[in-house]
Amino acid sequence: MTDPAPARLVVLVSGSGSNLQALLEATADPAYGAQVVAVGADRDGIAGLDRAAAAGVPTFVDSVKAYETRDDWDAALASHVAEFKPDLVVSAGFLKLVGPAFLAAFGDRYINTHNALLPSFPGIHGPRDALAYGVKIAGATLFFVDAGVDTGPIIAQVAVPVLDGDTEEALTERIKVAERAQLVEWVGRLVREGWTIQDRKVRIP
Repeated sequence: MTDPAPARLVVLVSGSGSNLQALLEATADPAYGAQVVAVGADRDGIAGLDRAAAAGVPTFVDSVKAYETRDDWDAALASHVAEFKPDLVVSAGFLKLVGPAFLAAFGDRYINTHNALLPSFPGIHGPRDALAYGVKIAGATLFFVDAGVDTGPIIAQVAVPVLDGDTEEALTERIKVAERAQLVEWVGRLVREGWTIQDRKVRIP
């Protein structure tokens, strides 16, 4: 009996690609059960694309500015991702909100990670907002993307204690370490074991 083919991952990036690198390293082990088949970006000249090229992974770039409307960009992004027939699409620091066309195609298999414990502190300043509020526990959330901002069904969460004297930079860096490990662990579990989403509850058999 042959092993099943590895699940196909398309990873979307906007910057350095540190989460992408963690996934590339994880997928090098056949037991992980997945391979990165393409990396997409919203701009040229970023380290994430360099990481993909170094690993021999195909890349594509869809800049919002290259299209007349945001909907045109969204449809083009969805089309380019679909060309690679992904089982799971991973936002790894992708800083653009996708729209209806993309969500119609991939809404039940597009995941994102956020550097706060949702539903608290959504948006782009999670650690800063958590510090300002005075929480004792921060963390990261992995979730399926929906039409809202950081509002989709939660897959997993990891807690990161807030230390006395923490700065936004220090807390953010500690969250990144936990966030990256969580992303790698749960992407692997999703592709190996499958998942269902019902009433906002994500279940892995």
